[in-house]
Amino acid sequence: MRPLSKTLLACLCVASASAGVAHAQAKDDESCHTVRFVDIGWTDITSTTALASVVFEGLGYAPKTTVASVPISLAGLKSKQIDVSLGYWWPVQQKAVEPFLESKSIQKLEPPNLSGAKATLAVPSYEYAAGLKTFADIAKHRDELDGKIYGIEPGSSANAKIQKMIDANQFGLGGFKLVQSSEAGMLVTVERAIREKKWVVFLGWEPHPMNIQMKIDYLSGGDEVFGPNYGEARVYTLTNPDFLTRCPNAGKLVTNLRFTTQLENQLMQPVMNKERPAEAARAYLKKNPQVLDAWLAGVKTVDGKDGLPAVKQYLGL
Repeated sequence: MRPLSKTLLACLCVASASAGVAHAQAKDDESCHTVRFVDIGWTDITSTTALASVVFEGLGYAPKTTVASVPISLAGLKSKQIDVSLGYWWPVQQKAVEPFLESKSIQKLEPPNLSGAKATLAVPSYEYAAGLKTFADIAKHRDELDGKIYGIEPGSSANAKIQKMIDANQFGLGGFKLVQSSEAGMLVTVERAIREKKWVVFLGWEPHPMNIQMKIDYLSGGDEVFGPNYGEARVYTLTNPDFLTRCPNAGKLVTNLRFTTQLENQLMQPVMNKERPAEAARAYLKKNPQVLDAWLAGVKTVDGKDGLPAVKQYLGL
């Protein structure tokens, strides 16, 4: 066998050393063993954060969640006191978040962790079947609706959109009354109307358990009021600027996380009924372990073992 030249041998040594550095960089820094989430206090984000935390626990990490408002959560990400937020609702929070993205002090992960969310006016399915299918149909049924549109708490942006529509007599809705109350109060009113087969039009949104607790349909034609595609919204994951490079394995899981409106509809129900989020998340994963396959693709445990079997064992699957 022909001996290696000194030049080739030197190149191989450099390549080997480079590979060693790359391998070392692929491991999480010890500080990554505690993944610091922020929960902005919305039930859907509380639920998805609990899901992620249970999976991280199964991998041997020690996730920690801080509950904070949107402005404080963004400041925490910028200052690197927080690692991850699963709760950037676009376009609702766009004005608050954009400056941080433009200055590169926060990183937004693509694609969104939730697509297909929406918020617009809705009606019980029996009304939809009877012909109330669009915003333009509402005024035709003024008498059945008692001239009322039910919103949520005073001061909400959604209520403001409804009131503006009424004030401008858009869709012939001049003279309608916006009924404001809490989310819970509105839903009680809608549930009572459905039981009595009365007519009602109200602010609906998804994800939310109302979509599986009641048979409802969303009205089309309201793009000018709530935005296109039934007031479509997307939810993105945010990280502090160096989380993905400092914690590549934890970052891989965070990057893999994808949710569906149906998943969140189901998971939010026990959480809203006062079940502990971690317990609800664990129960959901035990019933729906298939979601783990995509989330844990390429993800290892904190000590470098395959992630999927470790998490399944942790859940007792």
